Amino acid sequence: MTHTSYYDSPLGGILLASDGESLTGLWFAGQKYYGDTLGGEAADSPDLPLWGAVGEWLGAYFAGRKPGIGDLPLAPNGSAFRWSVWEELLAIPYGEVATYGDIAERIGCKSAQAVGGAVGHNPISIIIPCHRVVGQNGSLTGYAGGLDRKRKLLELEGADMSRLFAPGKGTAL
Repeated sequence: MTHTSYYDSPLGGILLASDGESLTGLWFAGQKYYGDTLGGEAADSPDLPLWGAVGEWLGAYFAGRKPGIGDLPLAPNGSAFRWSVWEELLAIPYGEVATYGDIAERIGCKSAQAVGGAVGHNPISIIIPCHRVVGQNGSLTGYAGGLDRKRKLLELEGADMSRLFAPGKGTAL
């Protein structure tokens, strides 16, 4: 059974999911792939002890502090390839960015597009920081939670926004 709860963030409502012990999902309301890995039976479980730790982490994050993830049990559901990409996301320092190509190179993948697919399907937004990945030219392309949220998350972290921009048009908005 999947346990769920909701968190009200400054950037909108967030759905949390857990297997009862670990965090398995964190999605902004309305984001692409919302609840994609929830699976079968889900129950609203507002009293699950894990929610306290996740809420504290999110509260610290949105207050501009730099919470570590070491104490949060994470268990995103995905293939070995996706896990390798998500582990690289966790290595991107707070307030910094990496490109899809950088990640592809680090994991020995020839396709930045394949990396982009794994980044886009990250089921634990913010904590596994997919918002820190940008296009080779600095484009804020490809955030399932929306480009406005991506920009706000990077600004909250104090990222250097001077070389980053939102694409004017295209499929990666």
